[in-house]
Amino acid sequence: MNPQLPNAQLDWDDQGRPYSRVFDDVYFSDLSGLEETRYVFIEQNRLQERFAALPADGRLVIGETGFGTGLNFLCAWQLFDQHAVAGARLHFVSVEKYPLTAADLQRALALWPQLKSFADQLLAQYVAIHQGFQRLVLDNGRVTLTLLIGDALEMLPQLDGQVDAWFLDGFAPAKNPDMWTAELFAELARLAAPDSTISTFTSTGWVRRLLNAAGFKMKRTPGIGHKWEILRGVFLGWPAEVAVPLAAKPWFARPPLRNSERRALVIGAGLAGCATAASLAARGWQVSLLERHAAIAQEASGNPQGVLYLKLSAHGTALSQLIVSGFGHTRRVLEHLHRGVDWDGCGVLQLAFNAKEAERQAQLAAAFPADLLHLLDQPQAAARAGIALAHGGLFYPEGGWVHPPALCQWQAAQPNVHVLPHNEVLALRKVDDQWQAWDGDTLLASAPTVVLAGAAEIKRFEQSADLPLKRIRGQITRLAQTAESQSLATVVCAEGYVAPARLGEHTLGASFDFTSDDLTPTTAEHLGNLQLLEEISSDLVSRLHAGELDAEQLRGRAAFRCTSPDYLPIVGPLADGQAFNQAYAALSKDARQVPDVPCPWLDGLYVNSGHGSRGLITAPLSGELLAAWLDNEPLPLPRAVAEACHPNRFALRRLIRGS
Repeated sequence: MNPQLPNAQLDWDDQGRPYSRVFDDVYFSDLSGLEETRYVFIEQNRLQERFAALPADGRLVIGETGFGTGLNFLCAWQLFDQHAVAGARLHFVSVEKYPLTAADLQRALALWPQLKSFADQLLAQYVAIHQGFQRLVLDNGRVTLTLLIGDALEMLPQLDGQVDAWFLDGFAPAKNPDMWTAELFAELARLAAPDSTISTFTSTGWVRRLLNAAGFKMKRTPGIGHKWEILRGVFLGWPAEVAVPLAAKPWFARPPLRNSERRALVIGAGLAGCATAASLAARGWQVSLLERHAAIAQEASGNPQGVLYLKLSAHGTALSQLIVSGFGHTRRVLEHLHRGVDWDGCGVLQLAFNAKEAERQAQLAAAFPADLLHLLDQPQAAARAGIALAHGGLFYPEGGWVHPPALCQWQAAQPNVHVLPHNEVLALRKVDDQWQAWDGDTLLASAPTVVLAGAAEIKRFEQSADLPLKRIRGQITRLAQTAESQSLATVVCAEGYVAPARLGEHTLGASFDFTSDDLTPTTAEHLGNLQLLEEISSDLVSRLHAGELDAEQLRGRAAFRCTSPDYLPIVGPLADGQAFNQAYAALSKDARQVPDVPCPWLDGLYVNSGHGSRGLITAPLSGELLAAWLDNEPLPLPRAVAEACHPNRFALRRLIRGS
């Protein structure tokens, strides 16, 4: 991660137009940026006719270098809205090294009142835009924007997807030569779908020659405004004289889409299941959401308050990348909910309660930008929290708490999601091209696609029994708000956490018990939680009159977290375990081999589980990841992160270790 990755540094001219200090260049033409965008990018890529030709379940993917003010994106979206049939989708992927702040973006887009209805939707979702992959879902899921925040030559190689039309729109080659390179153009070619088109405002000869060498056929065409000529082209194919990019290893490749019927069963209606159902439904899938209880969000997803807490690494691990991307996505989803009741972005303060924790926090503060996290000394921390504290700590200003059932209910209420309570699936059987969900002798439902999202309970199914999921019991304690405790202004964490009150009640927790299978709340764990509170703030103990409470009368709830050995969730398609071992047996002798054998997938069977205590941050984006696997879309995460979350990682490790 890069702690210095700044937002765009802008000046504004007397017409209110933004100008980049870093590149000494304009964001758009001083004559008519709107006309130039429509001519250079919309017309040259024939988007109007291509949008009009999309079928009801069709999709067009546009890729862009240089998101800037989002003007190109908004113009494409407006045209898509005017000409595409209902049910078609637009997927826009754009890389941006220096994203505008929300305030600057709002100021820039105010120049285009004709785009206001689209700009307002973008601005409403333009929150928690941090380094890495950031997924924005717009227009009720009809439009997806994936921002790759970082250097183009670092971000595009991580992208897994196919692009139908390219907008090559960085600052001018003379001002920003690092973005107009053979290496970058090779990435555009790697990601280009067959017959992909491309256009750019420049007509510079060496740019045209480098694009031709990458496999595009470029031609000069009359320009607009100040520009005499521009370039447009089409992708002919990977050049014969250049080595073909390495394909995904077969055990991480995308399964072939054998059934065009867009119906799915999702088993388990907690955070993972509801997120999966919502992401598929937004793409036009008909989803049956099966839940064994009488209502959704009854287990770990049923706690009154969960914390948006980012447990990160300073070393840019796959888990850290997932958390930063997932946190941003969840924060944007929460904008649809009722702030103050369903969630609150009050911030999260992680106390530096010992020397080891203080050292860890210092490393994180050096590794990440201050708008994601920053250090507070003891007086600053106490002022922020509204209570006396013995320590300073690390503050996450965009963090907060969430009422998980509200998030689940919003997702499950999306069109095309059909909730089926009182349906406990005990077995799965494949009959012809349909997966059947059975409860004993009763057939509950069937569909060509099934997603297992029932936490550790998915080990009951023969097909997923080998996944190394474990359950960890956790208990929270509910404490009534007092007049004095109302001053608590942010979530505060040490070994446990306490949140500002929701509907007159604070949530305190949570215990960790690796052995108990009993979900009855215990007095011992309430006492343990009160001890966690004492370690957070003795002042808050006094404000809550916690010393006067009868622990045997305290209310709370216990549930199982479900986690994996490497603490990453398990998200993706499932393979036949026995056939997998046979297909890739050579790996047990030489781990560097890549046998040219297609993965023996269990066609149509997917999993979304193992989110542990991070489900609020990782489950919603994992729903998008699964939908991308199933709809053959650009992935919302770097390819390496998706592979790190892939179910096949465990079978692969066992083979390599010979176990």
